[in-house]
Amino acid sequence: MTEITNPRQVVLITTRAKAVVMGKEKENDNIFTIDWHMPTSFSPRLYAISVGKERFSYELLKESGCFVVNFMSPEYEKEILYCGRHSGRHIDKFKESKLTKEDADNIDCPRIKEALAYIECEIINQLETGDHVIFVGKIINSVLKNKGKRLFHKTGDDFTTTID
Repeated sequence: MTEITNPRQVVLITTRAKAVVMGKEKENDNIFTIDWHMPTSFSPRLYAISVGKERFSYELLKESGCFVVNFMSPEYEKEILYCGRHSGRHIDKFKESKLTKEDADNIDCPRIKEALAYIECEIINQLETGDHVIFVGKIINSVLKNKGKRLFHKTGDDFTTTID
């Protein structure tokens, strides 16, 4: 029996920023997996994500000023695991995961075409919380494209859906 230590819905976050890689500055579109995220206010509409300070994604978020929360269906479990296990510092996770990149509607950031829904956010605040930073984003746009099962992280490589 698996102990559920952190049952949170898994999402993919996308961001775009200039980053120094191998001594050269380049624009980097990145995807990373998180399960620490939540709405934080109705008025104004705010959404928060928590990211480890040692992560490449943290560097990009600080530089970019925006992010997209992409809600994925369970059929993308393999891609979600891939994006959570590999750094985007030296690879293109869109290319490697075969997820389709498209531009967000209202911010300078990519989003994932295959997502069931997405939330576009501009970062308005950051809060250090130990080894993580909570990025608070003002919701600029949110779209539900398709209804479907959601994927929740139990522990390690263990997942469940909303119908288990």
